[in-house]
Amino acid sequence: MRRDERAPADAAGNGGAPPAQLAAAEADVQQHSAELKKELGVRDLALTQILFIVGLTWIGVAGKLGPQHVVFWLLALVLFYLPSAAVVMYLNRLMPLEGGLYQWAKLGFNQTIGFMLAWNLWLYVIVFTSEVGLQVATYLSYALGPSAAWMTTSTPFVAVASAVILSLMVVASTIGLSVGKWVHNTGGVMMLVIFGALILLPLLGLATGHLKAYNPLRTSIPELSLYNLNILGKLGFGALGGFEYIAILAGETKAPARAVGRSVLIAAPIIALMFVLGTSTVVAYVPQGEIDLIAPLPQVLRAGFGPFGIAGPLVTIAILMTLGMRVAQASVSFTAVTRLPMVAGWDRMLPPWFSRLHNKYRTPVNSIVLVGCCSFGIALLSLIGVGQAEAFQLLFNASGVFYALTYVVMFAIPLFGLRNVTPRPPLWLRIAALSGLLMTLLYIALAVFPIIKVESVSTFALKITLVVVVMNLVGLGILRTANRRAAQTRPTTP
Repeated sequence: MRRDERAPADAAGNGGAPPAQLAAAEADVQQHSAELKKELGVRDLALTQILFIVGLTWIGVAGKLGPQHVVFWLLALVLFYLPSAAVVMYLNRLMPLEGGLYQWAKLGFNQTIGFMLAWNLWLYVIVFTSEVGLQVATYLSYALGPSAAWMTTSTPFVAVASAVILSLMVVASTIGLSVGKWVHNTGGVMMLVIFGALILLPLLGLATGHLKAYNPLRTSIPELSLYNLNILGKLGFGALGGFEYIAILAGETKAPARAVGRSVLIAAPIIALMFVLGTSTVVAYVPQGEIDLIAPLPQVLRAGFGPFGIAGPLVTIAILMTLGMRVAQASVSFTAVTRLPMVAGWDRMLPPWFSRLHNKYRTPVNSIVLVGCCSFGIALLSLIGVGQAEAFQLLFNASGVFYALTYVVMFAIPLFGLRNVTPRPPLWLRIAALSGLLMTLLYIALAVFPIIKVESVSTFALKITLVVVVMNLVGLGILRTANRRAAQTRPTTP
């Protein structure tokens, strides 16, 4: 990468870090990253992306569209998925640094934007991870049958499940990716196995005569409506986001500039086929009006394998595998987000306590424990009292916006950031970034102003907006306090 040798701009301005500061910041991060163990290779990154990006509920959401789902998936792939993959590969090749998106935003714009991006991503993961206990209870109740239905309504059981799973995540994350990568790899393999069975199911049905017809690419042109735009936004950012996540662990990856890009090239087409063909199986076996949006996978496996007399055992196995994948997905989120306070500590935006590494495992143990405690606190908030449960639900709805705001920044970097670095991003990449940015803004608009039926659209939008604004003001307060502390401790020049 060639640096522009003209006079550098102010690093706090909109132009991003000047070349000299960019090079110095990269060197500083690389020096800190040298203390981390390099555990991840291309295979690990590809399987982690498959695990983290593919969500089983989306094949049910898309299945509600019937044959039109093919058009919607293709639009989401072209307008969001491919642009996000291209931008992630470009930024990671330019800045293959531990902290990933945080570092890209900090060096592409400034430290304030970088910190606020990390703050929003941290909030999203805290809420996302806090659900794991309730989901464990739900999946176990499905797998064990009606006699286990009490699990989902038992506050003590859900609390204990949350404590146990989060404690295991803390332990695994502290030991490091030497263990964590196998958890993630196993989850990725499980995802491939389940979707492999799902995709082959219609072919088995045709061969045995239990399915009369199957055309996975049969489609029709949808009309332009707010409902369809809502679905498009959800299938774009909602279903296909996540490529940027593995780049957070660049400092723990072998040859990150090359490995992350290769893993994206491997995982991207596999994930696209899984979503399109998986949805086609749902459409082939389940009528549109009867699709279970919460658990479409067990539903379609039961319908497809029912004639063979093995639906019951297969569905139970699938549910247990899905539970394992959900825990592994939460582990991916948990592991990556614990690195954000660490790198913020490197930049002196948080106290050095957050960056302290375990003597043996060289992992940010203090940051890991903090994230685990916060996730458990949010989990308990959802279990005690109506008012707190409502507050949790509101925070959960806002968490999608927190995550989307990080994508707004990511797509804005090739468009408006890195002004002092040459060569400029190519035109095709800027067009891709603009497409991804518009799709993300569409998701945010429809998340804040829902077209689904609510008591008051304006009240709903106001509540979501207030949660997002207030939580970001909290983040700005933390940053301001850190800056004031750093100014007080900075040595004065005589």
